[in-house]
Amino acid sequence: MPEHVMPRAFHIMAKPTGSACNLNCDYCFFLKKEGLYPGSNFRMADDVHEAYIRQLFEAHQVPQVTVAWQGGEPTLMGLDFFRRSIDLQKKYQKPGTRVENTFQTNGILINDEWCEFFRDNNFLIGLSMDGPKELHDFYRKDKGGNGTFDKVMKAARLLQKHKVEFNILCTVNSKNADYPLDVYRFFRDELKANYIQFIPIVERAESSPSPSPSPDRGEGNNTPLLSGEGNVSAPPSRGEDVSNYSPPSLKTPTLVRGGDEGEGVVTDRSVRPEQWGRFLSDIFDEWVKRDVGKTFILNFDGALAGWLGMAGTVCIFGQTCGEGTALEHNGDLYSCDHFVGPNNLLGNILQTPMIELVASAKQRKFGQDKRDTLPQYCLKCEFVHICNGECPKNRLIKTPDGEAGLNYLCEGYKAFFKHADKPMHIMATLLQQGRLAEEIMRLKELKVRGGENRKEEPGRNEPCFCGSGQKFKKCHGK
Repeated sequence: MPEHVMPRAFHIMAKPTGSACNLNCDYCFFLKKEGLYPGSNFRMADDVHEAYIRQLFEAHQVPQVTVAWQGGEPTLMGLDFFRRSIDLQKKYQKPGTRVENTFQTNGILINDEWCEFFRDNNFLIGLSMDGPKELHDFYRKDKGGNGTFDKVMKAARLLQKHKVEFNILCTVNSKNADYPLDVYRFFRDELKANYIQFIPIVERAESSPSPSPSPDRGEGNNTPLLSGEGNVSAPPSRGEDVSNYSPPSLKTPTLVRGGDEGEGVVTDRSVRPEQWGRFLSDIFDEWVKRDVGKTFILNFDGALAGWLGMAGTVCIFGQTCGEGTALEHNGDLYSCDHFVGPNNLLGNILQTPMIELVASAKQRKFGQDKRDTLPQYCLKCEFVHICNGECPKNRLIKTPDGEAGLNYLCEGYKAFFKHADKPMHIMATLLQQGRLAEEIMRLKELKVRGGENRKEEPGRNEPCFCGSGQKFKKCHGK
């Protein structure tokens, strides 16, 4: 294959246990992937493990290699598997190359021994948590239907005890989306988490269409294809007691339709677009006034990159994608973790080197389709440079003009971008001047659209409040 099409670096999300997990979270789409490998023991064999590490290190032409572990639940492999991985990494590491191991876990099996291993080998841990106990336990349950909050909190405290760096990955669903500040303040104040990522749950039901008009994405987003309809109680509203509420069954979801014509059917566990916009906006208002530079929220960092003209620091906001693939336990490599299905199987690394699969015409087309299938409605949007249509897995509805491929969360993202526009512009200006974004917090009563506290804008010929030294009319008064 011509060298010019070979990426110098790429990301492989390795799933050594496939979709196998020791939890049974109601909204999890990984659990449904077991059907792709009937009869499998869902354990990565030694030859696949070594091929993964060897090919990953051989293919990278940059000074850092990231070895990413996810699932399912990777701790089910046991510590010896990862001790073996460290040995393999040392075997194939090129001189001068830095190695980073990332590890996404639900925390259930984490103990002192795991934490000592993580610390000694500089693992960066992603801990899955949905907020305070009553919100976390609402959907994140074990195989017996019991909440898992207490065990996850124990894991977090152990990681802190052993000084293991960890981030929080919080899914935002129809329940916790109504409590943005409760969720954020819990992570910030009680858990003392400095790095947070919010992932919106958009759970398609089987009657919904493919999210992208591209034929190569023919399996839609490959999230759970749920069947049946049933009558379930609506989630409690803000402030109501949740103790007697039973979440909907996986077998009988209530369907919520997105769009004027009902395209993009999602289950009632999914966050609604307007919820998502409010969730981000409410947290942003508090964060921008007191936590910039102290608490890092990937959603805000990724959006800010768009205001800087650098959209794509997170894959969902990039113009194209395709450099983040998913490796199954048997060596099968898929285009993306959200598109694990026969139509997006690139091949097996035991038969074809992973660099050839990543650089294949099929994978390049997959990534370019993110840009090429964007509706005209999006291309004309004032915020297209920020989100670029977001992730194709969420492009479930039609535009007002009837064109397919509009993101289900569009309404929420637009509301958030409009809300955050002024502060984002200020932070972008500060960064472009070589200053720190956190300087925005020095502005008294920062004016945030929709916020209660407002500061009168300076006169057009007065200095701009961002500190640029320019007149307001030539800076943020444009």
